[in-house]
Amino acid sequence: MTKRILVCGAGGFIGGHLVKRLRSEGYWVRGVDLKHHEFSPTRANEFVIGDLRDPAVVRSVLAEIDEVYQLAADMGGAGYIFTGEHDAAVMHNSAMVNLNVLEFGREAGIRKYFYSSSACMYPAYNQTDPDKPNCSEDSAYPAAPDSEYGWEKLFSERLYAAYQRNYGVEIRVARFHNIFGPEGTWSGGREKAPAAICRKVAEAPDGSEIEIWGDGKQTRSFLYIDECIEGIWRLMDSSFAGPVNIGSEEMVTINQLAEMAMEIAGKRLLVRHVDGPLGVRGRNSDNRLIRDRLGWAPSASLRAGLEVTYDWVAEQVATHHKVLTASR
Repeated sequence: MTKRILVCGAGGFIGGHLVKRLRSEGYWVRGVDLKHHEFSPTRANEFVIGDLRDPAVVRSVLAEIDEVYQLAADMGGAGYIFTGEHDAAVMHNSAMVNLNVLEFGREAGIRKYFYSSSACMYPAYNQTDPDKPNCSEDSAYPAAPDSEYGWEKLFSERLYAAYQRNYGVEIRVARFHNIFGPEGTWSGGREKAPAAICRKVAEAPDGSEIEIWGDGKQTRSFLYIDECIEGIWRLMDSSFAGPVNIGSEEMVTINQLAEMAMEIAGKRLLVRHVDGPLGVRGRNSDNRLIRDRLGWAPSASLRAGLEVTYDWVAEQVATHHKVLTASR
């Protein structure tokens, strides 16, 4: 019989791509989210607009489901997470979703869950050196995330582990490191760094300037969406519960990311560094555990993924400009 899957957060960036992969593998997929996917029609067999903070909605979407992929969260980029203005909502909304999905899933007899955690749960004290951040999975404790978003992710990891111990459900937990690619948020304040920089470069006339928060020497790694989805697939197909990093080990500074986007665009732009929310000084995926347990790790270059992403963002910018022009 065809396996029936529920994807929570199916209207989002990673969730939308995950639905496509699950459908291509022959699964029946129900998606649920507060909104439809913004950039492409869903491939889900059934898509429910609903609020997973509502027990009635959760009970409904869990009916006749075999496995749950839980990606729904109140989240965004640095401009959303690190200002402190959304801390209560981020913690309350995401925790409620996970509490509901697990408890009502237990009642419904769900036996297997995937949970998308984040590298934001790693201790800030291990990420002060931009050249040598420590994000190995066993470095999580003593806990000291740099944001309430990270604290909620850590709490929910423990919540899933507790349900596994007490109720015997199978869990798979991945810690995502800065996933990027086409069909993701690229404007409005919740976009991640690659999309934000691609947008700024696409909007800027050649020879002008763009702004970058901080001195641009903060380091990160960025994982292209296709490899993220492959990592999820391989983790769920394995006997390893995790938590495990799903990220790239190709660490760059934000200045280098901007330079790469400019090269792709064929533009020469000045960079003006301004004050803004930054997060930790350095972060990079440590892929030793995923190689050991899954025999696989992401390997695609940042440049290859950024080329595809820049072209897509530039197209969105051009379309948005045409709409604004036509409406005047």
